[in-house]
Amino acid sequence: MALRVIFAEDNFLVREGTAALLAETAEIELVALVGDQQQLLSAVDEHEPDAVLTDIRMPPTWTDEGIEAAREIRRSHPRVGVVVLSQYVEERYAAELLRDGAGGIGYLLKERIADVDQLVAALSSVAAGGSVLDPKVVESLMARRDRRGYSPVEDLSPRELEVLQAMATGKSNTAIGRDLYLSERAVEKNINQIFGKFGLSQEVDVNRRVRAVITLLESTQSG
Repeated sequence: MALRVIFAEDNFLVREGTAALLAETAEIELVALVGDQQQLLSAVDEHEPDAVLTDIRMPPTWTDEGIEAAREIRRSHPRVGVVVLSQYVEERYAAELLRDGAGGIGYLLKERIADVDQLVAALSSVAAGGSVLDPKVVESLMARRDRRGYSPVEDLSPRELEVLQAMATGKSNTAIGRDLYLSERAVEKNINQIFGKFGLSQEVDVNRRVRAVITLLESTQSG
């Protein structure tokens, strides 16, 4: 069954171009195209989509309307996943977006919309309650860790940290293994070790993955 998606973007050409790209895949059904925050919130109320794809900047102020809309959608429609698109790596906006938790939330650079497979994977992940961070955002956040205090992340081995960073971008175990030249069994072993070091209980896997990503983010923001 196709993923029902609403796309919010004030630029007409970007909106129509992205819609045309998504229309080429049978995995996505675009149920509404909107141009501002209020239209987005109204469309979510009307259509109850599986996921929302929204630009971070929309009328009237072109600042963080997408962030505000994402947080409101997650409060009022917790089963709706949201992927926010940003032109640049903006750490403060990523932190604001994830302040209430990373489950069902994605933050990607706008350049990713040209890669339909990656976009579909991100939308599918947040719709399932997972989290997705753009690799460049993860790199930027990790660059700040040396200036922060102790975190359970410090107990991870270099390989476990690599696996956790890949997990934060929403990659599956298979994709992580391919990128890091590990067997899927080795990836699973590293992930289980991460869960153990973070003291995560044996609950639904997607919840543990989200909580592990939150621990990573907290290690860059505390102190």
